[in-house]
Amino acid sequence: MMQALVIGGGPAGMMAAEELARAGIRVILAEAKPTLARKFLMAGKSGLNLTRDEPLAQFLDAYSPDWIRPHVAGFGPEGVKDFARGLGLDLFTGSTGRVFPVEMKASPMLRLWARRLADLGVEVRTRWRWTGFANDAFAFDTPDGPKLLTPKVTVLALGGASWPRLGSDAAWVPWLAEKGVSLAPFKPANMGLVVEWSPHMAAHLGQPVKGAALITPDHTSRGEFVLSARGLEGGGIYAIAARVRDGAPLSLDLAPDLRLDDIAHRLSRTPARDSLPNRLRKALRLDPVKLALLQEWGRPLPSDPLALARKLKALPVRHLGPRPLTEAISSAGGIAETALTDGLELTALPGVFAAGEMLDWEAPTGGYLLTGCLATGRIAGQAAARLFGAQSTD
Repeated sequence: MMQALVIGGGPAGMMAAEELARAGIRVILAEAKPTLARKFLMAGKSGLNLTRDEPLAQFLDAYSPDWIRPHVAGFGPEGVKDFARGLGLDLFTGSTGRVFPVEMKASPMLRLWARRLADLGVEVRTRWRWTGFANDAFAFDTPDGPKLLTPKVTVLALGGASWPRLGSDAAWVPWLAEKGVSLAPFKPANMGLVVEWSPHMAAHLGQPVKGAALITPDHTSRGEFVLSARGLEGGGIYAIAARVRDGAPLSLDLAPDLRLDDIAHRLSRTPARDSLPNRLRKALRLDPVKLALLQEWGRPLPSDPLALARKLKALPVRHLGPRPLTEAISSAGGIAETALTDGLELTALPGVFAAGEMLDWEAPTGGYLLTGCLATGRIAGQAAARLFGAQSTD
């Protein structure tokens, strides 16, 4: 007889299933796709950033809204590192504090984790797509036809509304809304910005921008970003994307390691007969990409050294807003805090818990997203196991 059901085979769902299985509960893990954790595999294709090696208070500052922070604090960077090492992974910390497996890729970790779940007795059922409720049962389309399951406890870990081709399609929204679960509207998070480039920028598209700072009124990002045909992409953009999405102005500091007066002084020492691009190259060693951005967003460029220095230090980024939700790496919105208990149980659906990106929280890439999914999956799994234990002793 089935005792617990986890719907969604990403990191949050796998963590919830593990916690339930460790409590001695028989678990079915249902995943709509042919394999587990497809978004996890895609995100880790160029290097699996597990978490961040930084003080917990600093780490938690990356999360919003505030309600999610205590949930992450219970399984922060040290918890994630211990978990990964427990799977048999060797880790290293990069120069920016990002923590990676030595093998870098996500697939070795996924294989080890799936093997451990199997050893714990978790029954994984792939190509099982949840299609909503049938009275008190959970309905599925499966390779063997429609199925109904009536578990004692359930954890939903279905992802948000980004990357629908990998499974995060938010199809679950109307089913939970009909049950009275409060939901916040979805918004793109960790997304690029749309820019309509002038023709002269064509030669620079696809190039990274390094050694610059992206500035909003309350945050500065020193991460690298890329000029794409569609606009701006990359980790540096994602770090400030939520602020810009919500209306914050964005500017670019092309020489963040130099003070305003230092830049003005260097420019004043260049020959006046030189062209402006040559003066900038000689005085500041600006590369062609930065020079192109200055021409794109800074025209008309002043010849006065101090005025030009001000433009270099606060170049307005002209963009048309965020890329669409379906192109975002993650999403904000989903199940509202008010719909949840401290153990992430849905107040409108006793015995049903939720975890991962389907909850209304967001964080930048760089290990924060994955840590948040693992932490909430752990909380939901442990809380579901406690409820199951309480029911069994009644």
